[in-house]
Order: sequence, then structure tokens, then C-alpha cells
Amino acid sequence: MDDKLAAAIAAAPAKVLTEIVKLAQRQGRKGTKGSWKEFLNVYDKKFGSSLSDPGKRPKDALASFLQTFSGEDDSKFVDNVLKSHSSREVLLQIAKEASDDVSPEQRLVHLTLEHPLFMAKYVFPSYEKDWVVTKPCKMSKLVKSDEMLALDCEMVLCEDGTDALVRVCVVDRDLQVKLHEKVNPYKPVADYRAEITGIHPGDLDNVTCSLRDIQKSLKKLLSKGSILVGHGLHNDLLALKLDHARIIDTSLIYKNSVGRVPSLSNLCESILGYKLREEGAPHNCLDDARTAMKIVLAKLKHGVDKETPLLVSNLKSVPDDELARLLVHKIPSAVPTEELRRVFPANFTIELKPLKKGQGKHYSVLAIFKKLREAHEAFQKVDGSIEKDSAGRPQKLVTLVSDSGKTTTVCVRQMVPEDSLQDQQQKRALELEDRSGQKKRKTDQSSEDGHHLEEIERLKQELRVQGEAHLKETERLKQELEEKDVKNHCDDHLKEMEKLKQHIRAKDLEIATQDKIIADLKQKLNDAKTTKKGR
Repeated sequence: MDDKLAAAIAAAPAKVLTEIVKLAQRQGRKGTKGSWKEFLNVYDKKFGSSLSDPGKRPKDALASFLQTFSGEDDSKFVDNVLKSHSSREVLLQIAKEASDDVSPEQRLVHLTLEHPLFMAKYVFPSYEKDWVVTKPCKMSKLVKSDEMLALDCEMVLCEDGTDALVRVCVVDRDLQVKLHEKVNPYKPVADYRAEITGIHPGDLDNVTCSLRDIQKSLKKLLSKGSILVGHGLHNDLLALKLDHARIIDTSLIYKNSVGRVPSLSNLCESILGYKLREEGAPHNCLDDARTAMKIVLAKLKHGVDKETPLLVSNLKSVPDDELARLLVHKIPSAVPTEELRRVFPANFTIELKPLKKGQGKHYSVLAIFKKLREAHEAFQKVDGSIEKDSAGRPQKLVTLVSDSGKTTTVCVRQMVPEDSLQDQQQKRALELEDRSGQKKRKTDQSSEDGHHLEEIERLKQELRVQGEAHLKETERLKQELEEKDVKNHCDDHLKEMEKLKQHIRAKDLEIATQDKIIADLKQKLNDAKTTKKGR
């Protein structure tokens, strides 16, 4: 690594270095001292990789790891992330300095830039071949410009494990179509995802439009510094291999009631008042682009700074056997399925069920447990830093070491968001409570009567025991008194008699109090029986 980049790393804020290390982990990048965990075992002799969360490590440790990157591609990766952060900070700083002149549209751009997930989603490898980076317009025009274009794409899974663009739609502020094309990926397709894309084998045979053609069209549309709008726009930009600075991601400008990134369907129903599509209906690229634009226009109409409460989607009851699973994904195709057992603690019994594998570079596997509790405990014990995917589902990036000593990384994810799982468990508890409710109500009255009788018997028994003790105590005191009659003078005898009388009075009062308690309980029992007969 050259000195200039090393100095830039040392000068970067800790939060930026944390994001770079996390990105490097996801991409399986290594320096001269190995992966992040391998580096920690050398760098920190006390804790080693047991404390592997980059967010809990000091800046010096993060910088030292990144400065071990010596490969050209790794250096470009670090440099690109630092530049992306710098550009983002410049935009935000200009916005603060010119806050009175910034258009509402640009303020939505800033909301996207300021979101905690922005750096993790929008740092692209735009230094790589075939990527296009749009040129920014002058800053004076940028902060006042209000031209917007909404984009949505559809992708298929290719045999090389990558996603390839097969359809792109662009609409303007008036919802008029500016671009709507099918795209030929020009490489073998492993999965057309027909239920989502609506595209089947053979549909692209006569399509001549390529990714390069779409990039040229978009570059022309965005040449005036237009703001690009979309939901989860980073996925579309990755497929397009397009890096554009001015964006509004509708998933990042709203917050739902549980703090997760909302879905486009949730926003459509909450903000626009209707369902995006019926359950099971295929994805429509044009509808999604228009919906994203409508959501932004609604935000502008009601006020950029106004918080809009979002609907909480009704959770379907998921069978326990489906929840008692963990998804292992982003598994390199060269890794045998059985080796994935090493991801989990040995004391768990699991069934590994590969999903549709295709011929790509990666595949996924379901780890099926006997009980939901076991799946939850296993996830907690899996060694890896926890994060959440775009749907709010907890997942961990895990390092896997093969028999040959080769290391690779996979992701282990829960099937539903943590709060959704808790909600469902609470719902099941309520259902069980409701089912037992009638039975409980039927036995409540008889149980109450029984409790009263038991209490009376208990007090009677206690009274008998205390009465016997009282008689014994009286006899003892009388015996002592007789003995003292012989031995003591008359005044001592009178004092002792007075003490005895006081003690007996106290015992009489205690017995009278217990008699009253028994009488009250009997009356309560009679009242309860009378009420029951009245029904």
C-alpha cells in the first residue's frame, strides 16, 4: 500500500474505518496478515478474534488491518470507499452551509445520505471495468435542482453466480415513461425468476439491447444532474453498474414503527392508501418505478420533515417447523454442504437441506433444527458479528475453515426479524391462553369455593394448635406460680399474677381475632354460594 493511501486511512473517522472493515469481511478480503479475524489473532495477543466486531475495536486496530492490504484490487477498494465517504460529507456540508437555498428534493437526497445504512449499501466498485460514473453538475445548480427520475430494474441469476439486468423502467416526475426496455444479459441464465420478472426462457432470444446500451441511455437522461429515485436503489445501480451521486432511496427516508427499513408495499399502503399488488401477483417493473415516484411526491407534499406513521404489516402465523430453521447463504459452490456443519456448535442436531443450487458461484442451504428454541440458541452461539439484512432479519458473517485449511465466509440468517419472532411467540402464548380461558372460567367458581373451605380448615387447625399451646403455657405459668408462692414474698406473687393475667388476656384477644377471621370467611363462602344459585 502506498504512503498516500495509508495516510488517508489513518486520517479517516473511526466509523468510516468500521464500515470498510465490515465491507472487507463481507467480500472475503485479506491483507498480508490474513482476514480480519486472522489479523486480530496476531495483533491482539490478549483477546485475539474473540472480540471480532469491528464496531467494538479502537480506530488504531481498524487502521492497522486496512494498512495490511497490498493487492491492487484491495487498495482500490479501500480508496473507493474513502472517496465515497468524502463525497458524501462534502454534499452534507454544503447542504448545511446553504440550508436556506436547498430545494425540498435535495433535502430528501440528504436524508438518504445521512441514513446509517447508506455507507453499507451505496459504496460501489465503480473503479472496476464496465462501470459508469455520472459527472456531477455545478454545486450551485445541484442544491436547487428539482428534476427527478424514478428507476426500477429486474434481474435474473446467471450461471456465473451474478445477477444480470433483463428489464429497466424509468419514469419522470409526471409518471411518464422515459425508458422501458428488455435487456439481453448475453450470458447463460441459471434462474429467470419468472415469478418475479415475468420473463421465461426464450423471451430474450430476439432482444438486442445490452447493458452498455442502457448505461448510455441513463447517462444521457441524468446528464443535467437529475435526482434518481427508487426503492432499494442500490440493487438496481449494482445491476446497471452505474454510480450516481444524487439519489433518493424511499426505503431510507421513512421509518416504520419498529425501526426497520420498510418495504415498498408497506410504504404504498401507508402513504398512498392502496395495495401495491395482490398477494402472489408478479412483480411489475413500471408499477414499482411509478410507486416510488408517487411516494416521494407525497413526502414533498406533506413536508420533508414530517414523520408519517407507517402501518405494521399483519404477520402471518408461521409454523414452528418453518421457524426452527436458519438460512446459510452466499456459500461458494466449491464448499461441500456437509462442511457447513462446522458453522454450528457440535451439540446441535441439524438437517442440511440445499436450496435450488443452479450453476452459479454461490448457493444456499437451510439448517433445520428440531425445535425453534434450538434454532435460536444455535444462532446466538454462531461465531460472527451480528447485523441485519434489508428486511430487518438478524444475520452473521461467519468464517469457515475447510479440511485443507482454506478459509471462506458464509452468511447465517434467521428466517424472520427478531421482533416479528417475538410477536409471533407472544401471539401463540395468547392463543394458548385463550384456548384454556373457557376451561379456566368454568373451574374458577368451584376453585374459589374450594379455596375458601381450605382456608377455613387451615385456620381451624392453626387455632387448635395455638389453643393447645396456650393451655400448656397456662399450666406452666400456674406451676411456676405455685412454686413461687412457696418461695417468694407476697408482693412478688402479686406481680407474677399480674403478668399472668396480661398474658392470658393477650392470648384471649388473639383467639377472638382468629374467630372473627373464620366468621368472615364463612360469610364470604355463603355469599358466593348464594350468588352462584342466583345465576
